[in-house]
Amino acid sequence: MTSSAVLFTVLLLSASLVLGTGTGAVGPVGVIPNPSVTMAFQNTNDECDTVMSLNASDRCRFVRHTPDCLMEDGFINYLVEAFCLLPYSYTPLTITLSLIWLLVLFIILALTASKFFCPNLSAISTSLRLTHNVAGVTFLALGNGAPDVFSAVVAFSHPHTAGLAVGALFGAGIFVTTVVAGSVALVQPFTVASRPFLRDVVFYMAAVFWTFVILFRGTTTLVETLGYLGLYVVYVLTVIISAYIYKCQKNSLQNAVDVSGASDTCDSTDDVPCLIPGTIHEEYEAEYQPLISDSTSHILLSSLNPVDHMKWRRKPWSWKLLKVVKTPLEILLLLCIPVVDPDKSDKNWRRPLNCLHLLTSPLVCLFCFQSGTYGTYMINQQFPVWLLTLLLGLFLSAIVFFSTTNERPPRYHPLFSVLGFLVSAVVISAAATEVVGLLHMLGVVLGLSNTVLGLTLLAWGNSIGDCFSDITIARQGYPQMAISACFGGIIFNMLFGVGLGCLVQMIKTQSGVEFESEGQITWILAGALGSSLVLSFVIVPLCRFRLTKIYGIFLLVFYAMFLLIAMLDEFVLDK
Repeated sequence: MTSSAVLFTVLLLSASLVLGTGTGAVGPVGVIPNPSVTMAFQNTNDECDTVMSLNASDRCRFVRHTPDCLMEDGFINYLVEAFCLLPYSYTPLTITLSLIWLLVLFIILALTASKFFCPNLSAISTSLRLTHNVAGVTFLALGNGAPDVFSAVVAFSHPHTAGLAVGALFGAGIFVTTVVAGSVALVQPFTVASRPFLRDVVFYMAAVFWTFVILFRGTTTLVETLGYLGLYVVYVLTVIISAYIYKCQKNSLQNAVDVSGASDTCDSTDDVPCLIPGTIHEEYEAEYQPLISDSTSHILLSSLNPVDHMKWRRKPWSWKLLKVVKTPLEILLLLCIPVVDPDKSDKNWRRPLNCLHLLTSPLVCLFCFQSGTYGTYMINQQFPVWLLTLLLGLFLSAIVFFSTTNERPPRYHPLFSVLGFLVSAVVISAAATEVVGLLHMLGVVLGLSNTVLGLTLLAWGNSIGDCFSDITIARQGYPQMAISACFGGIIFNMLFGVGLGCLVQMIKTQSGVEFESEGQITWILAGALGSSLVLSFVIVPLCRFRLTKIYGIFLLVFYAMFLLIAMLDEFVLDK
């Protein structure tokens, strides 16, 4: 099947993006692994946590010479920066600057996923002529869940940050199924589609239960990990088959009653929500109108302007303030990552900018992949790789520039979507690595467990965008689409976040992965998520699948109680 092959390719690509260096040899099954790497998950006691018990004068030397404090996967060793850059008396300033940098990283993750990664995946799925159902549960799910999945895979690469992955995936699941779903019910009470809702809840409960069993046993094998990933394949097949059955039933009913034009109306029970022309699509077109200009320099400057003046005038001040913060980052990303839009007449072809991408995109991949490991590599100790990459990019850029025109995209223009997908995936992976390292440093300085940081800062940072987008969609009159996004996306995040993270670690160590829970907080997380799903599975059918404001308030109260219990366990019961 074409969709399965494409999804498997994406899986392998994602794994290659987050494989670290220097942690052990990767070879065929049966090769004796590095013993120190094999024991990575068997001993999750982070010696670096003891740094706060030392005198302030000894902390810098401790983090520089303790192996657990050497975070080699990121660009910055945040523990060294926290304890060696500024004196101890400036710790509040260090924490403040770290939180600001964390916000910037989250903005980079959100912008790259929404503006570049997801649109290019959509263009690839269009080029492959995938159906809406297949594209929705594969490429769209990967685009929406890219920050969560990459953050989880990066966190699983180190034993003392694995708790971040567990906390983030479980915490995001609770946040989305309670706060986001409850907010949608409060904004727009509606009747949920019964079969898709029950299907998603059942699959998510299966994923959560399987994860709970793995954590309870403290170990997982390669066969079990592949089965874990295979559960998502079963989910995809279920969505496709159920949509096909529904379509056949609908066509049969239409033929029986001979109703003309029925296919133009929206049905709330369909797995694929249909949009009314002239609403969301018109707003999208208004923001991204094709540039019509004969001047190459004007096209380049206009392509790098992320602000739409008409949209700017009608937006509130809060949106404008956030846009001002995001604009410099968005311009940098526009310079480095191409975007192909199959819905436009010109496919978003920007000749000068796309030629520039052939220079910048390979360099970004070179310097961001595995935190710039290959950026300073010398061929035969004489010729730098980055210079070779620059020369090849310059050669390709010249060919494209002199063989194309500003008005018409070339036949090979869809290949730019593949390039944009690769570059955005590398950027997301690099940003996720920095987020994990920064959160680990905050956990050491503040004395917080990685699981708590995962279920709060990491989960909120990765989910807050989905929260606002789902609420906006519900306000526009599409609550069914919003609630489907709530459950469908987190199934992908859970299965691929844990499954791919374990698979990458197994490839690196050539052995099974073993876990140690970080105390009661892990079981509180699993119990809260499982309870919220079971309650939804029971209460929603009893209410005849009507999501009311009372049910929305109940979900918000449930999340507040869970957060209170988790914080009490962290700050009171564990002390």
